[in-house]
Amino acid sequence: MNWSTLFTRADPIDLSPWVMLVIVGAAALVSIPRESWRVFGLFTTLVHELGHAVAAMLTGRMVRGIRIRRNHSGEALSAGSRGAIISGLMGYPAPAIVGAGQLWAVFSGYPSIALVAGGVALLLTLLVIRNLFGVLVVLGSVAVSAALWFTAPADVQSYALLVIGIALLVGSVRGLGAVIAVHTRNRGNLATSDAYLLYRRTGVPSPVWLLLFAVIIAACWAFAVWSYLQHLG
Repeated sequence: MNWSTLFTRADPIDLSPWVMLVIVGAAALVSIPRESWRVFGLFTTLVHELGHAVAAMLTGRMVRGIRIRRNHSGEALSAGSRGAIISGLMGYPAPAIVGAGQLWAVFSGYPSIALVAGGVALLLTLLVIRNLFGVLVVLGSVAVSAALWFTAPADVQSYALLVIGIALLVGSVRGLGAVIAVHTRNRGNLATSDAYLLYRRTGVPSPVWLLLFAVIIAACWAFAVWSYLQHLG
């Protein structure tokens, strides 16, 4: 890949409705079946925890570390006198925000920016990962990003980013469903819920936070669809 093309608008690729249907199908195969979700779900968890960490840094908190576990759970530890609410809020919506951003970048003709930005973010994540399994997840994600950057033609990069972006959007819905299930069927695990932790910190009931997660995720889906329609003209 030529670095001089990073900020150059890419040549249009075929994104007709039938092609998009194939891309959506590929994303569904990545993010819905149990076997593929065991792998891709780890990446979704990583993005979730990065959502907490990035929000923490942007609000003046110090990120102490991120952990990713085999069961798709994780944690992002940060410290500071402010920003805890924003940091706690941005975990579940993060995969949807990143996924919608990737789709917008491809539809707008800037897939290289999305690919490089994602790769750099993953490399920086190695500085704050605090468990071996988390390091392996990050390195695997970096390897995929590097393979696309160095070996794949521009159109393949675009199609791959669309598949990953849509899969992240699906993953955000799966994550939301899982945390809602914690509050409705598995209340013994409430301590794992960001909504419950936000309730403990603010006194605002958990359902309000769950609704806010859902609204942000839905807005990301709507933005992604709008971006595609704008691309079609």
